Amino acid sequence: MFGLRVDIGMLLEPLGFIKVLQWIFSIFAFATCGGFYGETTLLVSCKGVVNKTVTAAFAYPFRLNTVVFSEPDPERCGGTWTDSYLVGNFSSSAQFFVTLAVLVLLYCIAALVVYVGYKHVYQHNSKFPLTDLILTVIITFLWLVSTSAWGKALADIKISTGASIISQIDSCKAPGTTCHFVSVTRMGTLNVSVVFGLLNMVLWGGNTWFVYKDTNLHNQSNKISQVVGIYPAQRI
Repeated sequence: MFGLRVDIGMLLEPLGFIKVLQWIFSIFAFATCGGFYGETTLLVSCKGVVNKTVTAAFAYPFRLNTVVFSEPDPERCGGTWTDSYLVGNFSSSAQFFVTLAVLVLLYCIAALVVYVGYKHVYQHNSKFPLTDLILTVIITFLWLVSTSAWGKALADIKISTGASIISQIDSCKAPGTTCHFVSVTRMGTLNVSVVFGLLNMVLWGGNTWFVYKDTNLHNQSNKISQVVGIYPAQRI
C-alpha cells in the first residue's frame, strides 16, 4: 500500500499543477530578494579634494548600519572625514521573507513527491490531506505577514539609501565640506520580490479550496447535504 507508484498525471490536476507554480514562485521570491546588490554614490568636495566619488555597497540581508562609505582621500579630508554609515537594520524582515520562501520551496518538493509517487497513500490516509490543509493555511498567513513586513522594509531601505542620507552624515556638515547625492542602484528586482510575495500569498490562499476538497471535512459536509436532500424537513 505504501509502495511508490509514479503518476505524472497528478501534475495536470489543480492540486499538483498549483503546487508546481508555488515551487517556481518561491524560487523567484527568494532569488530576487537574496541576490540583490546595490550601491549609494555621493560626490564629496573638501580640503584638497574636489568632486571625489564615495560609495557605500549594500546587499541582503540589508544591515545598512554596518555599511560604511569609502573615504574621499587617504588624508580623510584633512582629518575632518570620519567613518560614515548608512542608516537602519532591515535584516529581520528580509531574512524572514527569504527563509519562508526557502522553507516553502522544500515543502513544495516534498508535497510533489507525495502527490506524484504516493497519491494512493495521500487519498486513503485522511491525515495527509488534513495536514496539507493546515500547512496551506499557515503558509498563506505567513506569506501575508512576511510580504507586508518586507514591503515596509523595502520602502525604508529606499529612503535610507536615497538623497536623504546626506543629512545623516556628520562629515558632510564639517566646514568646507560639501556632499551631493549622485545615484543609488535601481531596486527593480526588490520590487519584483514583493510582487512575488503577494502572488505566493494569493496562490496559496486559492489552493486552500483544492486541498480542502481532499479532506474528510469536505466529504462530511457533502454527506450531510446529501442526507438533507434525501430526507427534507417535514412540515409540522
